[in-house]
Amino acid sequence: MTINSFRLAVAQLNPTVGDVAGNAELVRQARADAKAQQSDLVLTSELMLAGYPPEDLVLKPAFVRECMETARALAEETGDGGPAVILGTPWYSDAGDLHNAVLLIDQGEVKAVRYKSDLPNYGVFDEKRVFKAGPLPGPVDFRGVRIGLPICEDIWNDEVCECLEETGAEILLVPNGSPYWENRAEERLQVVVARVVQTDLPLVYCNQLGGQDELVFDGGSFALQADRSLAFQMPQFKTALGISDWKRAGETWVCTSGPVAKLPDLDEANWRACVLGLGDYVTKNGFPGVVLGLSGGIDSAICAAMAVDALGADKVHSIMLPFRYTSEESIKDAADCAKALGLRYDTVPIAEPVEGFTKALDGLFAGTEAGVTEENLQSRTRGVILMAVSNKFGHMVMTTGNKSEMSVGYATLYGDMNGGYNPIKDLYKTQVYHLAAWRNVNKPAGLLGPEGEVIPSNIITKVPTAELRENQTDQDSLPPYDVLDDILECLVEKEMSVGEIEKRGHSRDLIHRIEHLLYIAEYKRRQAPPGVKITERNFGRDRRYPITNRFRDRS
Repeated sequence: MTINSFRLAVAQLNPTVGDVAGNAELVRQARADAKAQQSDLVLTSELMLAGYPPEDLVLKPAFVRECMETARALAEETGDGGPAVILGTPWYSDAGDLHNAVLLIDQGEVKAVRYKSDLPNYGVFDEKRVFKAGPLPGPVDFRGVRIGLPICEDIWNDEVCECLEETGAEILLVPNGSPYWENRAEERLQVVVARVVQTDLPLVYCNQLGGQDELVFDGGSFALQADRSLAFQMPQFKTALGISDWKRAGETWVCTSGPVAKLPDLDEANWRACVLGLGDYVTKNGFPGVVLGLSGGIDSAICAAMAVDALGADKVHSIMLPFRYTSEESIKDAADCAKALGLRYDTVPIAEPVEGFTKALDGLFAGTEAGVTEENLQSRTRGVILMAVSNKFGHMVMTTGNKSEMSVGYATLYGDMNGGYNPIKDLYKTQVYHLAAWRNVNKPAGLLGPEGEVIPSNIITKVPTAELRENQTDQDSLPPYDVLDDILECLVEKEMSVGEIEKRGHSRDLIHRIEHLLYIAEYKRRQAPPGVKITERNFGRDRRYPITNRFRDRS
């Protein structure tokens, strides 16, 4: 049987890793919605039943068996005369090998199985650790249409798509689990253009949505016609079912209708990524809300705003934890921020517990001068109190340190580093300031926070300080943040040598100092909570440096 037209539903869904029944229900509902709109085929994202990335969870045979059994049950449901489904799932081959697979389920059965051939093993990906690469695939037959089903990384090189085109594929439908980072949408588009040029075939790119630990999947599914023009575009950072119509036009397929969404600019995309990552981490892990220390500084203020945008003000609890060095200005700024965001705001002074710790240590510390140790007692006392509130009421403590501070160790273990998740972990301080000012004049649609100024302007304009001693500022210990961030980006994202960075106008001594601080803070970062990946190279999954490390660049 040969058909000359079909309706495709692209299901841009938000699965939860390990929730096989819940993910199956998402597929089931998407299929029902697609059926109601007379769709013939539903395309889901990579490893939809397992959630992506499942990491070592797929090494547990019971989990893989549950995925396979659920996939077969979903296949039986397609015997109702409704649309077929392209379904991503882990799958054992007849030989017993574990694969990242995609199934075509239709008319009550599994019609075809294809395995991912090109397993990524760089950056945040390590699929070769858990999956076996499949052979180069041929197309599958869907009611007379020969469909190529490359899986995500399979389109980032030319071999798989070339094989599909040579073996008769008429259209390429690609399930993806492609995480967000800055300018990622443009990078994907360039890859898809290259595959369309190579094969002269239209290509549909279906991407996962949602937060999974450090990674955020932004959706943004789209399709290109065989002539490289945009066939349709689905939204970023939003679940969606995109309905498109396809007709034969001679030797190729042409999309005649489909959704047209406008993608957000970089600032909105970064903000939405932080909000989506935080919101999904909290809700998927079952926390009723979050609690954070609201200090009157920029980092806690922007985290509070992101939390309200993600969860709603009723699920965000802020606490001011003043000590003798906390200025009246900071107390006012924190209160104003809480009022602007509409969230609960309490004050818990820390003088008594700090003095209690100090007194307990008097004997051990006799004859020494007060310094960083005593400053850190303030931070650690705040951490203990926030964790106590979390234990008592169940709210997750939010961590609020930015990438600049995490890079150079300007953070206190078991103090301000306490917490379960950090939405700004991968934002440099200069980015934090920029996004805070941006949010004050922009309220993206669908987010739960208020419009207008949500971060008091004084918080953005005042000199940053940890307020752990009299008249302290961040620049007592660090260079100006624009200088620091440029050096850090060169060291972390670009792996540039000291000599190369010096040519950008920075002093060699300062570069050496920042490099040293970066290396010796590795042990702190290993104990830091996860946070949203925004840059091309975040701490954790992307950058895996040894803690014990004596190398210093003296070039």
